Formats: sequence, structure tokens, C-alpha cells
Amino acid sequence: MMTLDDFRSARERIAPYVRKTPVHPLPGGPLLKLESLQVTGSFKARGAFNHVLAQREACARGIITASSGNHGQAVAYVARTLGLRAIVVVPEDVATTKAEAITAAGAELIRWGRYSEERVPHAKELAERRGLHYVPPYDDLFIIAGQGTAGLEIVEQCPEVEVVVVPVSGGGLISGVAAAVKSLRPRVRVIGAEPAGATRFASSRRAGRPVVLEKGETIADGLRVLTPGHLTWDMTTKYVDEFREVPDDDTLKALRRILLDGHVLAEPSGAVSVACALSGRLTGSTAVAVVSGGNVDLEVLRRALGPS
Repeated sequence: MMTLDDFRSARERIAPYVRKTPVHPLPGGPLLKLESLQVTGSFKARGAFNHVLAQREACARGIITASSGNHGQAVAYVARTLGLRAIVVVPEDVATTKAEAITAAGAELIRWGRYSEERVPHAKELAERRGLHYVPPYDDLFIIAGQGTAGLEIVEQCPEVEVVVVPVSGGGLISGVAAAVKSLRPRVRVIGAEPAGATRFASSRRAGRPVVLEKGETIADGLRVLTPGHLTWDMTTKYVDEFREVPDDDTLKALRRILLDGHVLAEPSGAVSVACALSGRLTGSTAVAVVSGGNVDLEVLRRALGPS
């Protein structure tokens, strides 16, 4: 398991390259930790920079990753910043805005399958064939330590926090944030918010072991991973208090409210945590919801802003 020193070392390593994102109030709702304002528009830059900077020599010939979009954008941005070659394997239905951002950063884009379980093996095969370093999207200690730096910031920015709600996909963000927060404030509750159509952690916790979903259907395209990672399963088992399932309709309503009441642009994957916090079961608690990304597809935004 990771220690507080791991997160502090990661913060020092990535500090020249990432932002300390603000905590912003949502009227009548939780405080919002705006990772949507992070470089590349999501929290993913934290972990990607930490992984590559910690293994700079291994990355010298170039890097490759598999991503639904945000991690790929981060890896492409890291590569451009550090002068490295990058390849990103994305789903066939990747959001146009994310695909364009990846190629604009100079990375090669390869479309493959729909789920992480399809993309990752293909990316690893290409890494071996082309002599590139594979940068995992979530199941990696350097990635988790980088993502956990957001947890350090939450405690510093909101010392009275009682509940932290985090979107969940493969589990890198919630593993890092939960471990960092509980290292500093053991009594803070950490809740994982999952789309109702992709409840890999909630289902696994009920089963008492990691399970593999048959499919993951949700508007939150960044949260379609079908099974927990090995490391993230262990860490969430230790540090995360519970997982809650969020219907897509609630996520769209939260996205609309974040924009109209909070004046913040979020994507569905980042709004899942806010939808969870707005469900009514956190009344009376000082809650921080991590808005993990703001790279929203225009068509999804139109749906959220349509007739309520």
C-alpha cells in the first residue's frame, strides 16, 4: 500500500507541469473540486506526468497508452511537453473533441474496440512491437500517486471536509484520492460514484471479489471500464467507504446544473460525482465532489441543456 510520502513526492515531481485546481461552491450542492480546469481538461495529467517523469529513461524511445480520451489527451500533452513520441489507442466511438485534442498535441491516434479490455492488450502489443513504453491508464502505482495529489489539495483547501465523492472508472483516481485523504483525515468518508450501467466496483464489492461486467452502457464515456484493476481493487477495498450507482438521467441533470448554477463546464464522467452528491443522502455534510473532467462532447451538452 502507498504512504503519504508517495503522494507528496508525486506532487513535488509534477508541480512544474500541472495546476492546483480550485474548489468552487455549487449553490445548494457540494463543493466542486474542479479538475475540469486541469491542464488538458481532466485530472489525468497528474498521473501521466508522474509516471513518465519517474521513469524518464524508460520512456526515451516514446510512449503509448490505451484511453477512452482523457488519459490519451494527457499522455499526448506529456509527450509534447517533454519532447517524446506518443501513440494513443482509443475506442472506435471516441468523442470527437477528445480525438481532435489528442491529434492536435501531436500523438498518433489508433481506434480499436469500445472497451478498455479491448484497447489495453492492443496497446501493450504495439508497445512491445515498436519498442515503446506503455503508460497505464489507472492500474499503476505512479499513476495512482499522481492522481492522489488532488486528494492532498482537497484537504488543504477544505479542512472541514466530511465526505469526498469521486467518479469511478478503472479506479486510479479514487484509489489515489481516497488513500491521500484518509492518510490526513481518517474519518472523512470517501464515496465512489459509478454509472448505473457500468457498476464494476459496486458489483465487485457485493460479490466480495473483482467481477467482469458483460458490457458498460453509459453516457459517461470515460467510465466504461468493465472490471476493477488489480491494484485499484485492493486500494479501494481498504480506503473507499462505499460505491453508489448513478442513473444517466441524474448525471445529465447534474451536468446542466453545474453549468447553469455553478458556471462550470463538465463532461458526464465528471458530473457523476455531483449527481451522487445531489441525491439527498449527504444532507448536512460538508461534501466535496471531484469534477474529474470538462472535455464534453457538444451533442451531449445539447442533450443536457435540452428541455428539463
